Amino acid sequence: MSELDITLAIAFLVIAALYASVGHAGASGYIAAMALLSVPAATIKPVALALNILVAGIAVFRFSRVNLVPWRLVVPLAIASTPMAYLGGALQLPAQLYQRIIAVILATAALQLLFSAPRALEREANAGVRPLPLAAALGIGALLGFVAGLTGTGGAIYLTPLLIFMRYATTRIAAGASAVFVLVNSISGLVAAAPDPLLLPAAMPAWFAAVAVGALVGTQFGRGALPIPSLRRLLAIVLLIAAGKLWLI
Repeated sequence: MSELDITLAIAFLVIAALYASVGHAGASGYIAAMALLSVPAATIKPVALALNILVAGIAVFRFSRVNLVPWRLVVPLAIASTPMAYLGGALQLPAQLYQRIIAVILATAALQLLFSAPRALEREANAGVRPLPLAAALGIGALLGFVAGLTGTGGAIYLTPLLIFMRYATTRIAAGASAVFVLVNSISGLVAAAPDPLLLPAAMPAWFAAVAVGALVGTQFGRGALPIPSLRRLLAIVLLIAAGKLWLI
């Protein structure tokens, strides 16, 4: 392995641990790390999606073991998002303005999460959650799936704050739902963006091992090791990283 491969493995481990704690898989972080280290552009999206699939798979398994995956909520979202993620993943569009708009939205959501973190537990206990209508779930899933495929992410950075702020899920349940969402979208996006496995670098086994360790550490925090206020602060950090990446590329 080259020095670049080792550096990326370390970065991917840290990113996976941070993102997996809030039900995300880290694609936006992997993309940012590879872009900063001048990885060839053609390999960035398929590598990020492949790593996403492993981390999201681990997250789904571990969150479901402690009943934090709301299947009735997330299945309609996933059904609608999967074909749209494929469509978005097949497109290569110059979308700087669009990405900067999304960056501002994510940064705003991050600041709201930071400000709400101190009273998050009290608010979730008192306000509860409300059901997500089927028509709304299908519409949201389709839109976020397309955006996920287009940007080379799994879509969790968009879904998690939406579920929390619209009171469709608590913080931990939103993490479990997002893990399923990102898994199906990453599979669909990878099939569309990288049908040729030769596009994946030789260092992939080491990178897979790194993100697997990170996912195990992160999901342990997300399943209950961290209190809700701290979990919201972590989610805010993840959204700020994603916003920075979208703004700068």
